[in-house]
Amino acid sequence: MTQRILRFLADECPDTPCLVVDLDRVEHNYRELAQALPVARIFYAVKANPAPALIERLAGLGANFDVASPGEIDLCLAAGVEPSRISYGNTIKKKRDIAYAYQRGIRLFAFDSEAELDKLAEAAPGAAVFCRVLVDCAGADWPLSRKFGCHGDMAVALLTAARRRGLDACGLSFHVGSQQTRLKQWDRAVGAVAKLFGRLRDAGVEPRLVNLGGGFPTTYRTDVPPVADYARAIMNAMTRHFGNDLPEIIIEPGRSLAGDAGVIETEVVLIARKDEQENRRWVYLDIGKFGGLAETMDESIKYPITTPRDGGTTGPVVLAGPTCDSADILYEKTPYLMPLDLSIGDKVRILSAGAYTSSYSSVGFNGFAPLKTYCI
Repeated sequence: MTQRILRFLADECPDTPCLVVDLDRVEHNYRELAQALPVARIFYAVKANPAPALIERLAGLGANFDVASPGEIDLCLAAGVEPSRISYGNTIKKKRDIAYAYQRGIRLFAFDSEAELDKLAEAAPGAAVFCRVLVDCAGADWPLSRKFGCHGDMAVALLTAARRRGLDACGLSFHVGSQQTRLKQWDRAVGAVAKLFGRLRDAGVEPRLVNLGGGFPTTYRTDVPPVADYARAIMNAMTRHFGNDLPEIIIEPGRSLAGDAGVIETEVVLIARKDEQENRRWVYLDIGKFGGLAETMDESIKYPITTPRDGGTTGPVVLAGPTCDSADILYEKTPYLMPLDLSIGDKVRILSAGAYTSSYSSVGFNGFAPLKTYCI
């Protein structure tokens, strides 16, 4: 929670639920990461928060952008981002979307399968392509499944085939999982990629790029290592496995840039009990999973929450959203305590909510409007 957000909420009293993002905080996070890891090109993961004002602020700072669709491409281009600063990082693309990106000047694409390579060779001739490989995501609060990436052996075969088909087989990418808290995971992943570089060179391919993906965290209910520790771990891994012959390095932060820059203000709609003998109250907010809090799925991301009545006696609660869907429960297993005098109509603030909230908000499930975003 920044002072600018506090002032905005006090002065504007916006309808709830709403997300307020402090762009100065986003800029601070970007500059801190750029200073800690100066050898890497930063590609902001647009999916984390695609607010146009946020994109424009980062574009003005010289950021690059990782996009997943024509819509995100248009958003970045409208903000004045040159196509050379855009990477089409989604490994699952329609052929016509690849062609659209290529027509707009984008020349850097991700892939992880033979069928995707076929589309790239036809719709983006001569483009630079990097292959995503599977790595261990243990330690991530939001792990990534086998949906993305391929085995190392397949990556070598695919990049070799890409070169034969006239594409620039520029390198490899991986992602150690979002909100990754184990620094050693980068060493394992970089070590595996370095070995693949050797195999690719033996096969006549000259890779020059490693895309480290995202994984950089923001602070929720527990502390995480500072960004300098992550940068140190990454550079130690790169120098250990690549020596003095460092490849070009790309990183794709999203959560770490926007997460702690945003606060959701929400209202208590109902407080109820399911049984007179039950100690826990059910607290229903006017935002839930379908309003932007999708990352509470399996209670993976645990947001810090404050109320105007903090400081008094508290008791356990179950937190849920307002919709007519039984899946719309935020926290039932994770212990959350709230003031006993919390009342219907009280405003509750969900902190570190600047990333993966507004972009997850439904277009109108149950008739509830999408999450309104204010960038200040």
